[in-house]
Formats: sequence, structure tokens, C-alpha cells
Amino acid sequence: MNAVARPDARPDLHRPGVGAVLVSTWRVGTPERQRAAVEAIRKAWESRDWPDLGLLGYSVLAGTDGETLLHYSQWTDQRAYDDFVRTYRDDRNAEIDAAVPGIERVELRRYGPIHRSTVHAGTGAGELPGIVVVVEADFDGAGHQEEWVESVFAALGEDAVTRPASGGISGRFHLSVDGVRVLNYAEWESERAHERWLADDAPPSGAWARVHHHPALVGSRVRRYAPALSLSAGA
Repeated sequence: MNAVARPDARPDLHRPGVGAVLVSTWRVGTPERQRAAVEAIRKAWESRDWPDLGLLGYSVLAGTDGETLLHYSQWTDQRAYDDFVRTYRDDRNAEIDAAVPGIERVELRRYGPIHRSTVHAGTGAGELPGIVVVVEADFDGAGHQEEWVESVFAALGEDAVTRPASGGISGRFHLSVDGVRVLNYAEWESERAHERWLADDAPPSGAWARVHHHPALVGSRVRRYAPALSLSAGA
């Protein structure tokens, strides 16, 4: 089976059988190098057989900062990814590095499958995003992830009445396997829609205060990405 690109460049977030999600960040430096790296990834994967070791889908998103790429891959389990690394990863990366020298591979994180998800009122799960907002929240130890996610959903519930997320499409929450990070993969109609929501001057609710000031929260980041490439096994 060959690798084929999805026309919407969007991962299938409803794909059955996903037991593990790997998320990594590359720093490439400029918008031109972002585009060149995405094209090099596409060529390296489409010129080879799909690695039938439990890889269900592989997507790349381009940071609106013009410098970074986010990789989001779906696997049957964590062992499947480790098998891929041993057998298939190096030659693909070597080809990509030859096309775009100097890529900095910043971080790789292991997550479980989607823990909780939401679809915003007035939108559908099939609506295509113009932008993906990735929120990462880090904690000072294990045991806080699920509680924090529940506090986010409580705040979103209040927002549905007082500050609806106009332009928001959906959100998916992953828990890292090391127990100390939550990742929210949130789809929005556009970057401007997300900016408007952040700039809303409605008084912050108590529920959001509990999210932002959770006693175990040690850091958080919000980054925006545009869908660039999504690959899966062809027929």
C-alpha cells in the first residue's frame, strides 16, 4: 500500500482503533522552509510503501509563526510507533534532511487516544478548519490531568451562555502518557475568529480562573497552525 494525501489535509479525528497519538515539533526557520519541508515529507512518504505496523494516519501542520511544523500521528498503540522508529523512520528523515538541511527536532510527546471532545454549537464535526489551535498545559506531577480537563469543560459550559466561541468548531483533549501534560487540539474557522474570542472583554468567569490558576499547573502554551498535509494508507 502506498501513502496517499487526504485532500483536506486534516487528520481523521474519528478514526477507530487509535490507541496512541504521537505529537512532535520541528523548527525549520522560515515560511519558505516550512513549505519545502512539507513537500519533502510528502515526497519521502509517497515514494515508499505505507509502514503497516499500526500507523493509522500522519498529519503535518504549519505554524502561523512561520517557523515550526507540528506532527500529529495516530497509532494502534505505543509499541507500533517504537517498531516504526526501529525499522522505517531513519531513511525518511534522511531524505527530508537532505532536501531541507538544518531542521531542529524540538520535542516528541506520547499521548493516549482522545480523552474528551466537544463540538461547538452551530458547527458540525465535518466542517473544515482554517486553523488549529494547540494548547499544552503542564503540571508539576501526575494525577491532575483529568481534573484539569473537567475544569476546562466547566468553563466552556459557562461560555456557551455568556461568551460563545463564535468560529470555534471542535476540541479534542489528549492526556500524555507520562501524566504531566494535557494537549487540546482545537479546530477553528479562522485565525481571526480565535483572536476575536481571546480579545472578548467579557469579565472572566470563576470557572476560567480555576483553569488558569490550578494549583498544579506550572506552564501553558497556545500555538496556532494551518493544516498542511495528512497521509494515510492507500488502497
